Amino acid sequence: MDRRQFLGALGAPTLGAPPLKRPNFIFIYTDDQRWDALGCAGHPFLRTPNIDRIAREGVRFRNAFVTIPLCSPSRASFLTGQYAHTHRVTTNANNNALSHQLTTFPRLLQRAGYETAFIGKWHMGNDDTPRPGFDRWVSFRGQGVYNDPMLNIDGQADKVQGYMTDILTEHAVEFLRRSRSKPFSLCLAHKAVHGPFTPAERHKHLYSTEPLQRPASGQDALEGKPALRRQAGEKQYPPEVAAQLRGFNENLIRNQLRCLAAVDESVGRVLTALEETGQLDDTLVVYASDNGYFWGEHGLGDKRAAYEESIRIPLLMRYPRLIRAGAVRDEAVLNIDLAPTLLELGGAPEGLHGHSLVPLLKGRRGGWRQSFLAEYFAEPQYPRVPTWQAVRTDRWNYIHYTELEGMDELYDLKADPHELHNLIADPKAAGALQRMQAELKKLLNETG
Repeated sequence: MDRRQFLGALGAPTLGAPPLKRPNFIFIYTDDQRWDALGCAGHPFLRTPNIDRIAREGVRFRNAFVTIPLCSPSRASFLTGQYAHTHRVTTNANNNALSHQLTTFPRLLQRAGYETAFIGKWHMGNDDTPRPGFDRWVSFRGQGVYNDPMLNIDGQADKVQGYMTDILTEHAVEFLRRSRSKPFSLCLAHKAVHGPFTPAERHKHLYSTEPLQRPASGQDALEGKPALRRQAGEKQYPPEVAAQLRGFNENLIRNQLRCLAAVDESVGRVLTALEETGQLDDTLVVYASDNGYFWGEHGLGDKRAAYEESIRIPLLMRYPRLIRAGAVRDEAVLNIDLAPTLLELGGAPEGLHGHSLVPLLKGRRGGWRQSFLAEYFAEPQYPRVPTWQAVRTDRWNYIHYTELEGMDELYDLKADPHELHNLIADPKAAGALQRMQAELKKLLNETG
């Protein structure tokens, strides 16, 4: 099917046949939310009824991952469908100029006739000016603040009173309630649940007595992780950064979950606005996070490392015209899969690194990826985590440190789901190691 036929099938006019209506899109994403920090993912006490509704009335991907577990690069990968080594937003450094040049899915949807909006945390540098491809722009500089933020609203600075999550929600709901004659695409990017983990005043006492269980890998002695045992420790970090990296921190975890309460309320308001305007079932609603987060696994906090808690994310989608309610998928899906999915449904297909999820949304089985590449590029302010490339399958996780000799890692995820026993030197795992090394080379060549 060529591009013209494809556009016709998804809504552009074709001779002799009425056009099919293209869906609206809402992409809601948080910052630093683990895959299991949701009620529908089995958290023992966290309450997220509105977010859970997306899963209950749509699909939950149980094995969703980012290709780079760091805010700015992951956000660029979500928006472009490309790996960081291609779009070149590789760290959280100053990406101001580069982020104006990205070919994002909203930019392509705008060209295809969508009304587009970005509301929230752009976080690719400190430049808060509007980016190409958006008809509506509400954002802020860098990380922003939780209370009384300064916003950039369509190019104009505006000091706003209130709590950031609530303020962004107000702007999103206003955009959704507008009258329009064409489909829309809205990115709602919350500051939450990123540090400094400041919950709304109404939620500051939530989850104060519920017991927190220390992770099984919290006592990892790091005997098989020489890269983490190097002399690159907390003494080199600023105090506010070191506090996040000390592993299991009960107060941090509770406040992160408290921040999520306002996000859940936000999702409820968005769904209500769609219902009241008659747009809910015509809208593909996506919920995700830009990366995971450590709660003390392997003695770690924050993200950046190649282990499960860092690279695995929540991913939920609701669109009843395509997705069976209550569906659960176990295939490995990636942040780079979002852009090709929305572009296929929106009639603006592009050749990208990611794969469209449309076949999975339709319930198709088989023919999906069996491995994927993840990567990270070292940042001077975080010396403990070196540059790495990793290959992940349903059984194995192979981590290659590109600048360190003799420090690679290999984990059998079926026998060792907590990634405690490095098998890199185990003769019994030699065959698996060779296969994973070959797979890494192949994936790098395919995405180069």
